[in-house]
Amino acid sequence: MARYTGPTWKLSRRLGISLSGTGKELQKRPYAPGQHGPNQRKKLSEYGLQLQEKQKLRHMYGVNERQFRRIFNDAGKMPGIHGENFMILLETRLDNLVYRLGLARTRRAARQLVNHGHITVNGKRVDIASYRVAPGSVIGVREKSRNLEVIKEAVEANNFVPEYLTFDENKLEGTFTRLPERSELPAEITEQLIVEFYSR
Repeated sequence: MARYTGPTWKLSRRLGISLSGTGKELQKRPYAPGQHGPNQRKKLSEYGLQLQEKQKLRHMYGVNERQFRRIFNDAGKMPGIHGENFMILLETRLDNLVYRLGLARTRRAARQLVNHGHITVNGKRVDIASYRVAPGSVIGVREKSRNLEVIKEAVEANNFVPEYLTFDENKLEGTFTRLPERSELPAEITEQLIVEFYSR
């Protein structure tokens, strides 16, 4: 299973966004890493902007290049706007929905919960982080895993669940009620630049 294992805080500073979703990476040093980080005044080309936007989204969801491209191609086969469909497909990944429900503090932690077999979909154990969840599906925590400290801490710390999800804190169970709308997806991403990047 290929995944990025390098420094995430440095990457967050390079891309200018918080990849963990906590915002801690940019609090102390909100500029690019390296010796010349604070003084950089580099103007990006059109290609550079498109590439940066693609990398932002790819690292945000923790997807490798091959998977990312495959999801992009799948989005092109769907009716509607290509860029929006692409982001919606990324949002329906199981690891992302576990993170959105507040069962994990970061997408990386959510991915680990899924891979270790702690998560169920419609009562069946699923250990594939990229599993595409269909609207109406119920995502829960396995009976044996309900006393895990990391899950308890994440649920206590979470104070927001998106409108396209419902969550029962007592059962540690959530329902993916509908596909998200563009307004409910990351606002810092300009998906049109990614479509242009792959359409070259």
